Amino acid sequence: MPNAALPGRPCRPELIHPARVPRRSPFKPEGLAALLHAIAHIEFNAINLALDAAWRFDGMPREFHLDWLHVAAEEAHHFSLLREHLQSLGHDYGDFPGHDNLWSMCERTADDVTARMALVPRTLEARGLDASPLIQDKLRKVGTPAALRAVDILDIILRDEIGHVAIGNHWYRWLCAREQVDPVAHYATLVVRHDAPKLHPPFNMEARRRAGFDEAELGRL
Repeated sequence: MPNAALPGRPCRPELIHPARVPRRSPFKPEGLAALLHAIAHIEFNAINLALDAAWRFDGMPREFHLDWLHVAAEEAHHFSLLREHLQSLGHDYGDFPGHDNLWSMCERTADDVTARMALVPRTLEARGLDASPLIQDKLRKVGTPAALRAVDILDIILRDEIGHVAIGNHWYRWLCAREQVDPVAHYATLVVRHDAPKLHPPFNMEARRRAGFDEAELGRL
């Protein structure tokens, strides 16, 4: 498939380098809104990531395309929940800057469906499994109704994201079997080839197991 620009990208938010994204305390109303915006931006990109997987890769089984359309629908639901909550706080999607890390990996794996499955759902999106409980703990300490509503939304997102990562794991292993390569060893090769980010603890081992990571993969973390 030919390369294409990110579909449906609005003129806002402004995209900047991740290091330049301001850090704000969620204990302040503006900081809480900025945190919700950052998560909404991830979910917005996740819609496009799932749709890109569904249309880009010819030669995959019909179930592959249906899986990623299902994921896209759930990501759109997540984005809507977060945007509605932002709007209830007097903000909207686009009010804060964001970065483009998720989509840049999508572009780097555009010609390799195995790399896409390895490095987007089961690497970048799996980081959300690790991050969500930490964010929820912080929001519970904030303790305001707005913060606790965000905790509830993150419960929905975490539940669904376990399924999304599981879909990535399923198709990654299916592709490795088709290519007759070892999934664990090949993953390490793909990380280097596509300059994937290094993962850092803490890891949500329970969620990762539920998402289909085996003990050899977890041991390598």
